[in-house]
Amino acid sequence: MTDLSSGTSQLLSLARGREDTDPGETAEWLEALDAVVAHVGKERAQYLFDRLAEHALSVGVESARARATPYANTIAVGNQPPYPGNLDIEEKLAAVLRWNALAMVVRANRAYGELGGHIASYASAADLFEVGFNHFFRAAGDDHGGDLVYFQPHSSPGVYARAFLESFLDEDHLRHYRREIAGPGLCSYPHPWLMPDFWQFPTGSMGIGPINSIYQARFMRYLQNRGLKQTEGRKVWGFFGDGEMDEPESIGALSLASRERLDNLVFVINCNLQRLDGPVRSNGRIVDELEAQFTGAGWNVIKVLWGSDWDALFARDRTGALLRAFAHTVDGQFQTFSANDGRYNRERFFGQNPELAALVAHMSDEDIDRLRRGGHDVRKLHAAYAKALAHKGHPTVILAKTMKGFGMGTVGQGRMTTHQQKKLDLDDLKAFRDRFRLPLSDADVEQLKFYKPADDAPEMRYLRERRAALGGYLPRRRARASQSLVPPALETWAQFAIDTAGKEMSTTMAFVRMLGSLMKDATLGQRIVPVVADEARTFGMANLFRQVGIYSPLGQLYEPEDMGSMLYYREDTRGQILEEGISEAGAISSWIAAATSYSVHDLPMLPFYIYYSMFGFQRIGDLIFAAADQRSRGFLIGATAGRTTLGGEGLQHQDGTSHLTASTIPNCRAYDPAFAYEVAAIVDEGMQAMMQRQEDVFYYITVGNENYAQPSAPGKTLDASTREGILRGIYRIQDDAAAPAAQVQLLGSGAIMNEAIAARAMLKADWNIDAAVWSVTSYTELHRDGAACERLSRLADDSGTPYVTQALEGSRGPVIAATDYVRAVPELIRAYVPRRYVTLGTDGFGRSDTRQSLRAFFEVDRVAIVLAALKALADDGAIPRALLADARAKYARDHAERDAPWTR
Repeated sequence: MTDLSSGTSQLLSLARGREDTDPGETAEWLEALDAVVAHVGKERAQYLFDRLAEHALSVGVESARARATPYANTIAVGNQPPYPGNLDIEEKLAAVLRWNALAMVVRANRAYGELGGHIASYASAADLFEVGFNHFFRAAGDDHGGDLVYFQPHSSPGVYARAFLESFLDEDHLRHYRREIAGPGLCSYPHPWLMPDFWQFPTGSMGIGPINSIYQARFMRYLQNRGLKQTEGRKVWGFFGDGEMDEPESIGALSLASRERLDNLVFVINCNLQRLDGPVRSNGRIVDELEAQFTGAGWNVIKVLWGSDWDALFARDRTGALLRAFAHTVDGQFQTFSANDGRYNRERFFGQNPELAALVAHMSDEDIDRLRRGGHDVRKLHAAYAKALAHKGHPTVILAKTMKGFGMGTVGQGRMTTHQQKKLDLDDLKAFRDRFRLPLSDADVEQLKFYKPADDAPEMRYLRERRAALGGYLPRRRARASQSLVPPALETWAQFAIDTAGKEMSTTMAFVRMLGSLMKDATLGQRIVPVVADEARTFGMANLFRQVGIYSPLGQLYEPEDMGSMLYYREDTRGQILEEGISEAGAISSWIAAATSYSVHDLPMLPFYIYYSMFGFQRIGDLIFAAADQRSRGFLIGATAGRTTLGGEGLQHQDGTSHLTASTIPNCRAYDPAFAYEVAAIVDEGMQAMMQRQEDVFYYITVGNENYAQPSAPGKTLDASTREGILRGIYRIQDDAAAPAAQVQLLGSGAIMNEAIAARAMLKADWNIDAAVWSVTSYTELHRDGAACERLSRLADDSGTPYVTQALEGSRGPVIAATDYVRAVPELIRAYVPRRYVTLGTDGFGRSDTRQSLRAFFEVDRVAIVLAALKALADDGAIPRALLADARAKYARDHAERDAPWTR
């Protein structure tokens, strides 16, 4: 590119809203800088520029350095390396892929109008993908662990089209796009749960791909620094839309990527200037905004805005007319230019002034129409990708300007409605064929015939050769690790929980002690990844700081304030704990990276993410659902669980709903244990399921912060019957001689279990009524079992009996369930409880108060349980109703005149 100093100066002056009062002096300064660049080099010029900026600040002159560079390509033509591929063959391949992707969507909507699908996103991103597929994306092989690619979700038809040419998919798959119930269907977006041997990462929910890709790149470094896996040379590629960058998750971890120098990470942002309904920045420029944002976050920024056809125009533009015009053109107008032809652009863009008009005077309208944006020029993209791979010390973002619906003609290219464009008429289809010079007859076009060149065609040979040179095909997903891990025997790490001798502790403390013991195991210990947002001390995990260290790629460059203590804050390049700061989204993304390591790296890891339970499913439920889609394996530990255990913190911290949310995720096994031995049984089973049997499940376990005497397991051992009850969801905890005579059954769990036990004693002491107490460790598991039996009863004669029904069949009297969660949680099993069933829960907003007061307020304490039991017995005619009135008077708990807790 030629000297643009004058144009650049004017552009930056306009951007700052300042007028140049002495253009001659400005020119002298700029000429001096140009001379340094020309005769000494850019490095010296950069040094002088930075020193001048520092000196200006020291004398009180504020820096007005623009964070957005001129609206031009970052890589000058002279610095662009030769293109290593066959441009002609690659263009033919790309045309085939574009057609098959389009045909797949249009076919589906021609036959079934409600199926949806997207054409325009892939039309804009095709070249972005193909440069990667042909020259950069490394597949996993003997000598390389493979690159990780996060694909822009609306572009999935193009990835399917390539897999079709690779013979991984056949025509029947393509015909069943978005029809997954019958036949070999293809899912709408990247979903590992639905295509477990193909898609690696779910990106369909906007914003999840960017943050997950950052933490995947970071986890690769974590494995490398801890000596667990060689990840050097592997890249994480993230392809995202410019509109997607508005999601908080998209930009929430940018500084982490630069802070930890993740030069193994490359973002390619498809800047087609459109979101789903209209322009991303109608009255501004998203490229400028993203450049400033990423530069400020410490990323290496490469802009690919204009294709090679523009190079001659820039070379002839001696006055900077193009850059001045770009400086005045907002994205809404750029979109209008892209939606119109060469004649329109000659009049409305190049016709703005004589300088611009002169630049294209020698060009026809057709020539102007063929001026491509940089994201549609494989040479420009290759130069950018190559520079990104060579860059060290920072993550790289490539801002590639494209046209949404590129090549879709008057109905699609650059139109406001292009995202919803799912059908094209025959003339538009023929125009598409002609534009990309596809060897299809009119009949083929009308029938939307899929096209696959002959196996020995140059395009097919080239495709196979390029992928062979890069190690094989992708995306491909590893469904199982090559080796399973056998967890240590439960007695070696949790004997203290099996035989507690009545010691007081919270279930949180019991869990942390178990975790510490597991981390000392010779086989499993190094595979455990403790993840915490920023509350390790709250959960009693500070002892792990010194024991295993907090991961930091920089080590510890300072002397911590608490260096003299036994539990000082120790950071280490080989640290094991991932302490993520106040970012639940970041912490769960770290957990996902570790929980999918068995698939991504063929290295099973066992992450435990411990957090305030209220800030888990409620705050980051979408990320957890994506974790489920990705078949994550690991433990989520919801600490300080329940609505009444975290007494003083109040409304925002008190969790009454996470188990309800957890119940909606099919492969999440959710438990609310009350005792340390229950926690041990669940963790032991989880390790066997995920590490040894390699089941695609993850576990959610809530633990509390209330200290109380922990009972030993029945018989001081986890016998088969108790273990089964814990894992399936219910068992009786006091199996004494009086239990068969019990007139009422009390169901407790988690934080409210001791209230149920106390209620049993009150019923006997005050009213001579025997009660049996049951621990319900998982209403979710009981509900799923019951629903499965219901389904079988509709389809088969021998349907089986729900487990909770079996458990309660030998008992008698009404069933009272009390929980520290909303009533909807115990209501999950109502259909399978064989008798009168009463539920108590903590519906409503939380309060700050003591645990005792909170439980009375929500009517889930021992008195509320006793009253509920007596009311149920009276309704069944088992006791006189007068006895219930006596009980109300005795406990002074007649709240008929007060509002219900959930309305207060």
